[in-house]
Amino acid sequence: MKRVVITGMGTVNPLGKNVEEFWANIKENKLGFSHIDQFDNSNFDIKCVGAVKDFDCSEVIDKKEARRMDRFTQFAVYAADQALKDSGTDLKDLDPFRVGVIVGAGIGGLNQMEIEHSKYLQKGPGRISVFFVPMMISNMAGGMISMKTGFKGANFPIVTACASGSHAIGEAFRKIKDGYLDACLTGGTESVITEFTLGGFNNMKALSKSDDITKCSTPFDANRQGFVLGEGAGVLVLEELEHAKARGAKIYAEIVGYGATGDAYHMTSPDPKGEGSAKAIELAIEEAGVKPEEIDYINSHGTSTGLNDKYETLAIKNALGEENAKNIAVNSTKSMIGHLLGAAGAVEAIVTALSAKEDFVHKTVGYETPDPECDLDYVTEGNRNVKVDVALSNSLGFGGHNATLCIKKYKD
Repeated sequence: MKRVVITGMGTVNPLGKNVEEFWANIKENKLGFSHIDQFDNSNFDIKCVGAVKDFDCSEVIDKKEARRMDRFTQFAVYAADQALKDSGTDLKDLDPFRVGVIVGAGIGGLNQMEIEHSKYLQKGPGRISVFFVPMMISNMAGGMISMKTGFKGANFPIVTACASGSHAIGEAFRKIKDGYLDACLTGGTESVITEFTLGGFNNMKALSKSDDITKCSTPFDANRQGFVLGEGAGVLVLEELEHAKARGAKIYAEIVGYGATGDAYHMTSPDPKGEGSAKAIELAIEEAGVKPEEIDYINSHGTSTGLNDKYETLAIKNALGEENAKNIAVNSTKSMIGHLLGAAGAVEAIVTALSAKEDFVHKTVGYETPDPECDLDYVTEGNRNVKVDVALSNSLGFGGHNATLCIKKYKD
C-alpha cells in the first residue's frame, strides 16, 4: 500500500481567497458572516450568510470561459489552480491517466438553474441558454479542472450533500493508496446562496434566524439556532509519498484513514444513537492504525443545529469512549465561516491539516452557554498551541451520509 500526503492546497471561502489569508483570519477568530445583500430579503426570516465577497476569477479563467461556468465551478477551478501552484509542480512528469480529479458538490449549479427557469417562465423554452445543462450539472467542476490541467485519470464527482468534500478526499486517498493513481486534485465546492435555497432550508427550520453576525453560528451552544449558509471551495493536491519526496515537495500532512458509512435512518436527521457516524470514526482510525487515546483533535461537522451537534457529540463518545472523548479538543470551523455544504469537508480538511502541521487548534467562536447534551471540550476559551499528531475531520450529510478523515502530522 502507498502512503498519501497533502502537498498543495487552495481555497476560496468567506474568510479568504487563498489558504494564507484564510488561515490568518482563522487564527484571529474573524467571522466571515454578512447580512444578505444578494437580493431583497425583506420577506425572509434569514438575515445572515457566509458569502464570498468581491470574487474575481479573471486571473485563472478568462471572461468568455467564466460566463459558461456556474459560480460553484468557478470556485473549484480557482481553488484547484491555487492548489497546483502551491504544490510546486504541474505533475506533467506523470502519466496524465495517473492523475485524477475527484471534486464533490452537494447541490451544483442552482444559481444557473434559477436564472434559466426565470427565463423559461418569462420568455418560453426557446430562451433557455444552450449552456444551461453543462453549467448546472454537479460533475462540471471536476470536468473543467481536468480540461484546464490535462489530467485524465479517474474523474468523477461525489454528491453526498454536506459530506461531499470529505468523501471526495477519502476516495482520492484510496485511489492513490491502492495504486490506481499517483496524484489527485480533490475537494469540494458549492455556491447556492439564492432566494430559492434559503427559502427551502428556512422552511425546514435548519437555518439560524439571528441577525447578529457575532451570534448567528454558535455550534454546541445551548442557544444555537441553526446553521448559516455559506459558499466556497477547497481543493487539495494528494500525492503518493515517494513521488512527493523525489521532487522535494513540501508536505502539509499525511492522510492515513477514511471511514464512510450510512445511517439508514432519516432524510435529514442524524441517527439519534450516533451509530453511523461513530462507525465512520472507528473505520478511519482502524485504517490509520491508531488507538482512540492517540487522537489529539477533532474538527467536527459542528453545524450549530440542535440535532447535529447533540448526535455528533454522542457519536464521538461512542466511537472513542466517553472518558477519552472528553480529553480531546473538538472545534467547529463553521463557527467562523458557516456551512459550505458540499465544500465544507474540504475546507475543514485544510484546517485539520494545518492544525497538525503547526500544532494549533482554533477556538469555536461564539460559544457562551453550555448544553448538558454537548459535553465535550469544544475549545471555547481561546485558540490553543497544543500537540496535534493525529486528528480527525468529520462530515455528515442529509440522507445519512457520514465521512471521517484521519490526518496525521507528517513524519518521514
